[in-house]
Amino acid sequence: MAVAILVDILNGHRQRMTIMEVTWPVTGLYMGPLAWWAYWKFGRATTAGDHKTSNKHSKKSLWQGVFVSVTHCGGGCTLGDIISDYLIFLSGMVIAGSSLFTSYLLDFAAAYVLGVFFQYLPIREMGETDRKRALIRAIKADTLSLIAFEIGLFGWMAVVQKILFVHAPQPDNPVFWFMMQIGMVVGFITAYPANWWLVRKGIKHAM
Repeated sequence: MAVAILVDILNGHRQRMTIMEVTWPVTGLYMGPLAWWAYWKFGRATTAGDHKTSNKHSKKSLWQGVFVSVTHCGGGCTLGDIISDYLIFLSGMVIAGSSLFTSYLLDFAAAYVLGVFFQYLPIREMGETDRKRALIRAIKADTLSLIAFEIGLFGWMAVVQKILFVHAPQPDNPVFWFMMQIGMVVGFITAYPANWWLVRKGIKHAM
């Protein structure tokens, strides 16, 4: 689904917000057919060739706008977690004698940096010229959302490591990524109420 979404975007259906051209394919990595449905229903540009004016942003209901906002947060989290988990696996790094704690700590750090970056770019693209102010706004908009996403993901991965498997799968095993895929869906679910609140309070814009 990630490839199908990316091909469709590059085939003329460019997004109004450039970062969403990364976010939608990344969402396809863990949401599969649901990501394709959401993209086609309220994320896809309606007219090929005019990505600045042709998306469905203005036609979204509140729940749809919040949904896209969560995909936006989830895009940064997902990429951060993938990068971090691979680096931990390849380096053999363990902090405080716990591989799970190591994953939590470094995954969160990587996800936070990328999550804020994902938020910072559209704020700048929407016209915020002051870099410091844009960064502060990005931190305010993404911190609670990201924490809520990672709570769901980390909670699921704790179940995977402590309950479902005697020997937890590693990143060189497809099972690990299937479990991560489920965890990211759980993270999306736990992040949705936080994003709803952020949007209603005007702290974060519905995408």
